[in-house]
Amino acid sequence: MWSQPDVIVIGGGLAGTEAAWQLAQRDLKVSLVEMKPVAMSPAHQTPLLCELVCSNSLRSDEPVAGAGLLKQELRRLGSMVIDAADAHAVPAGSALAVERFGFGREVTQRLARHPNVRIERRVVHELPKDTPTIIATGPLTGGRLAAQVRELFGGDKLFFYDAIAPIVAADSVDPEHSFRASRWGKDQSELGDYINCPLNKEQYTEFVREVAAARKVEAHGFEEMRFFEGCLPIEVMVSRGEDVLRYGPMRPVGIEDPKTGRRPYAVMQLRPENQYLTAYNLVGFQTRMAYPEQKRIFSLVPALANAEFLRFGSIHRNTFIDSPRLLGPSMELRSQPNLRFAGLMTGVEGYVESCAMGLLAALFTEARVRGRELALPPETTAFGGLYYHICRERPASAPFGPTNINFGLLPGIEVRAKKPVRKKLIAERAFHDLGPWLEEVQPIAAR
Repeated sequence: MWSQPDVIVIGGGLAGTEAAWQLAQRDLKVSLVEMKPVAMSPAHQTPLLCELVCSNSLRSDEPVAGAGLLKQELRRLGSMVIDAADAHAVPAGSALAVERFGFGREVTQRLARHPNVRIERRVVHELPKDTPTIIATGPLTGGRLAAQVRELFGGDKLFFYDAIAPIVAADSVDPEHSFRASRWGKDQSELGDYINCPLNKEQYTEFVREVAAARKVEAHGFEEMRFFEGCLPIEVMVSRGEDVLRYGPMRPVGIEDPKTGRRPYAVMQLRPENQYLTAYNLVGFQTRMAYPEQKRIFSLVPALANAEFLRFGSIHRNTFIDSPRLLGPSMELRSQPNLRFAGLMTGVEGYVESCAMGLLAALFTEARVRGRELALPPETTAFGGLYYHICRERPASAPFGPTNINFGLLPGIEVRAKKPVRKKLIAERAFHDLGPWLEEVQPIAAR
């Protein structure tokens, strides 16, 4: 085994593992430093690398959706993480959902067996000074490392709150008050990819009323509550109006109850959490309600009256940096170019986005080690949209916050057509424009 690495990657999440793989496949020696199991955060359950909090963290797989387009580009770039996700996919309609533990084992094994990767299980207290380093420690970065990161910026970190949805046992969902189907009939399995739990108007009204009155887990007095708009706790949505849930996670559009032949007034969808279909995630029901309140209130949904909760929802703080002000054009820290940041800390939100920024940070790092320049991703691509979100300079008065990949990050297209047609054309343009950049990047094998 080699002694000194060419690159150090700190953090074994989606960004860190993707970065390590990309660098190793390009014949660079990589030390991948992961604190688990020496230290575990509130979101960790296993010592596996690339641990996900829910099965559908990778979201839509359709190219006319932002996450689907980004995954399409990741596959063309030889993403190891997305390849492993494809290998452990579970039925979820048009989404890419995975069996979490199989996925984590796959990623861990691939990296452990790679001759150019050394996995170091330890807590990092001091940032390396001379070796090129990618910091991909994620939104829960803490301890002395967090203090060091804060000192690099000369100010406080930014943060928002991210909430996790509950999981229930499949056999505890009442089949008499539920049915299986995907929205618009886009099932990948004969059984039906989602379990749908319909509510009539009276049931929905009672559910909303109880959520509004429920006891919540409050933040510490020194913490300001700032939620990411794309992952709001249901109680925050309820506070904005009685019908917000019906236009959000409980929207019944595209769903027909076979028992009545009609669309429900509202519906809660449950999505497979593992390949055995024994556990299901409450789609979109992130929450900071107290555990007893969660059990009581979710049990008001007829299909969940006797539900067994395998995991209750919880809340945790996410941390990100002011990337447009702090990072240079190759994602390097302006004040210390040997350091690069990747993943959620850069100001992207979502696992797919984190993976993409890990891959991009690896490409920039490899170019620096080899002494060459790397062309920037075209801004008409999903990669380009995310890159320019975090690296394009903006006025000091312009606020910066995390975002998922979305078509609003890409240039519009001049055509008079309905939104679905415009999205299709934007996706086709992205696919075409990525080609020349791929020739320079020279994608590597995902296995």
